[in-house]
Amino acid sequence: MTARGHRPPPGPGSGLRSLAGQVLALEALIALLVIVAAVLVTFQQARQDVLTDARVRSLAVAEAFAKAPGVDEALASDDPTAALQEAAEQTRVATGVDFVAVLGLDGVRYTDSETGLIGQKATGDLSRAVVDGESYTETFRGAPNDAVRAVVPVVDDDGRIVGMVTSGIEVQSISDVVQGRLVVLLAAGGGALLLAVGGATLVSRRLRRQTHGLGPAEMTRMKEHHEAVLHAVREGVLIVDADKRLLLANDEARRLLGLAADADGRPVAELGLDPRTVELLESGRTATDEVHRAGDLLLAVSVRPTVRDGGPGEGSVMTMRDTTELAALSGRAAVARGRLQLLYEAGVRIGTTLEVVRTAEELAEVAVPRFADFATVELLEPVLRGEEPPQDSTLSEMRRAALSGVREDQPLQPVGEVIRFHVPSTPMATALSEGHAVVQAELAAADGWRAQDPEGAAGALAYGMHSLLTVPLLARDVVLGMANFWRADTEEPFGEEDLEFAEELAARAAVAIDNARRFTREHAMAVTLQRSLLPRVLPEQNAVEVAYRYLPAKAGVGGDWFDVIPLPGARVALVVGDVVGHGLHAAATMGRLRTAVHNFSTLDVPPDEILGHLDELTGRIDEEGEPTPEADDGGRGREETITGATCLYAIYDPASGVCSMASAGHPGPAVVHADGRVEFPPLAPGLPLGLGLGDLPFESTELLVPEDSKLVLFTDGLLEDHGRDVGTGLRLLRTTLERADRSPEQICADVLANLLSPAPRDDIALLVARTRRLPADRIAEWEVARDPAAVSPVRNAAAAKLGEWGLDEAAYPVELILSELVTNAVRYGADPVRVRLLYDRTLVCEVSDGSSTSPHLRHAAETDEGGRGLYLVARFAERWGTRYGRRGKTIWAELRVGPGGGEGGPGIAGPGPAPTAALDLDALEKLAW
Repeated sequence: MTARGHRPPPGPGSGLRSLAGQVLALEALIALLVIVAAVLVTFQQARQDVLTDARVRSLAVAEAFAKAPGVDEALASDDPTAALQEAAEQTRVATGVDFVAVLGLDGVRYTDSETGLIGQKATGDLSRAVVDGESYTETFRGAPNDAVRAVVPVVDDDGRIVGMVTSGIEVQSISDVVQGRLVVLLAAGGGALLLAVGGATLVSRRLRRQTHGLGPAEMTRMKEHHEAVLHAVREGVLIVDADKRLLLANDEARRLLGLAADADGRPVAELGLDPRTVELLESGRTATDEVHRAGDLLLAVSVRPTVRDGGPGEGSVMTMRDTTELAALSGRAAVARGRLQLLYEAGVRIGTTLEVVRTAEELAEVAVPRFADFATVELLEPVLRGEEPPQDSTLSEMRRAALSGVREDQPLQPVGEVIRFHVPSTPMATALSEGHAVVQAELAAADGWRAQDPEGAAGALAYGMHSLLTVPLLARDVVLGMANFWRADTEEPFGEEDLEFAEELAARAAVAIDNARRFTREHAMAVTLQRSLLPRVLPEQNAVEVAYRYLPAKAGVGGDWFDVIPLPGARVALVVGDVVGHGLHAAATMGRLRTAVHNFSTLDVPPDEILGHLDELTGRIDEEGEPTPEADDGGRGREETITGATCLYAIYDPASGVCSMASAGHPGPAVVHADGRVEFPPLAPGLPLGLGLGDLPFESTELLVPEDSKLVLFTDGLLEDHGRDVGTGLRLLRTTLERADRSPEQICADVLANLLSPAPRDDIALLVARTRRLPADRIAEWEVARDPAAVSPVRNAAAAKLGEWGLDEAAYPVELILSELVTNAVRYGADPVRVRLLYDRTLVCEVSDGSSTSPHLRHAAETDEGGRGLYLVARFAERWGTRYGRRGKTIWAELRVGPGGGEGGPGIAGPGPAPTAALDLDALEKLAW
């Protein structure tokens, strides 16, 4: 080594003979070769790109002009040149190509950028376009110029080839572009070479300072002397740099510390050293003969700082020697370290799921085989069900939840059996009564255990079970169960030193089991609440045949729901929705929204207005849930707000087959046609409910749904799952639905079988509705003139139609209702006035007009001449109401079908008794309400 602060003169190692000079020359040569190769490759790639661009542009221009409207007609005209020359020239100028020419089938030019060529025959083989009808590009060599050109046939409406269009870019133009790029490439290459040489010069100067101008041979000789001295000594040497990374370790240091072969250059903290040793090396302090542990060894360690260039350095040199003398002490330390490592693994491996039984199994798996040969876990029945454990301290039986062992054959009772311990002197009963772990070192001497089950105890002893450690599982000072650890193959019995470890292991497992129990209870409560809020029995209606499925998520119940709501006029509303979040709050919010949808459906407005009302209600619910500034609840009130919900609301009309639907951030439905064809109709997505963006309206979409089609409504939990996005889910759903002749029940089963994962992350709601159409002979419609005299003929026609349907008994109330509704529409409404009768489960009378003014029910005074019309309608109808359309309104009244009516037979049962004397219907028409 050199003296402090002294550097050797350059001497013979300077210049190119030195290592620094040789590195400079080599780097400059490599940089030159790389830059030249890069310029050549880039130039060739640029030339190829320009050619490719010329082909693509030429073909695009030729195809666009060949398919332009009127080109085929111009070719068939008397003077194609006059019709097409100007357009071809404009196209050439606009697209930047060198020529655009229109040719006849014989190759004669009708147009060309050089007018002197018009009328001359183009050279080259054009049969691919004329005979085969193929569009192609080629590199053309010949007159007037070499060029990359495209040839596209012109096809008329009858599919005949009537001409050709050629377009292209001259080779000279391409060469000019490439040469322009070459200049840039050469300039960039020169600049890169200058930068590379400059960087190599800087590296060479740095290397010259580090090597002191030494040549390779001199450095090799110094390295050999250094290695010989360093590795010959029988004391470990470790050198760490200023960044606390390992620079060098001799053979003895690697043996003592157990360093890996690739340890050089790694941080000290990653070498696997004892934490005290790592702290000593990272601190930079000096030490003399400090005792540190390295595996099973005890080392005397000394540390001194290194010196760099005559000044104090931040690195350090550590020397060490083996001072291990007590092997037994080292063995016990190893056992202690193993127990600590096992406790750490238990904290990571126990409680990975929120399932009670699985957590018990993880406890048994952690203990075997590093602590026990066999391990069993018994839990109280209420704990397994997620209920609160009993507070009674006199526990005498549990159910085995987990069993793990080093061998498959074992004499212990299997999982699922009830374990009883009535004898108070058994280790299990003693541990439960005293509340801490109990060791039975010799099982053969455990009289209470043998008396509890003589036959089972004899089998265990014969198998080789010789030692038992039992520990209660306590959480919040309440017993959840117990864990039993058995030894058979391990000769050493359990001792007192194992008690503390077993209790620590059981305490960690008990917390995880209690958490899983609580989750199981809350999950069961949420599932119960969710199912109680979902429809239990779907309402009777004839518009659709419905099947449905609802599955809660494994991780927690969410806010998915579905509904089928009968509407006036034989229509039906199909609803699916999803509240963001999981748990009781999401389920309760779902119930509120479902109730709101039912209430808003009675307004009988289009789907977009239903969602508008629902969005406004959701925003008000959020405002009610926000905590007030003066409320001191720790912000808990904010957790009760709705963070968003989606909804799809669809109304199907069996009379017309039209389905009107609107979405608030919810996936649209799938429509499965009778032949198995599946489509996802485009639907305006809308914004989710409750985001405070109500200024953006929802949009309704109408589509005609053929009879016997299936409407498939679903929530996004069906599509998205582990490793599967929405697009993949939609493709899988389409494939599953593409099969005809299946009932809604079969479709539900097939969809869940193909798309459902074993542990879904989100709730799944699926609703499949097969559409039906109201037979045409069950629908009667009339258009009524704005003349009071037109009321009576409509009334008579309705009575005649009821006679055809076998509903003669309903003629009187229907005539009465129509008289009142039609008279009011004629007097106070607007054109057009229409009357419609629908015969489904009920008999529906509808009167529509172009006015938006709605009548209301009131009780007329005795002196009033009118005002009793709607009262009579309400008296004779089962129910009645008003439905507003985009223009005008419809007043409807439903009459209940009597015996046999719903299935095609006659009979109407009204809610009130019929009057004893027939009313004069013609006189009633003169009264207004």
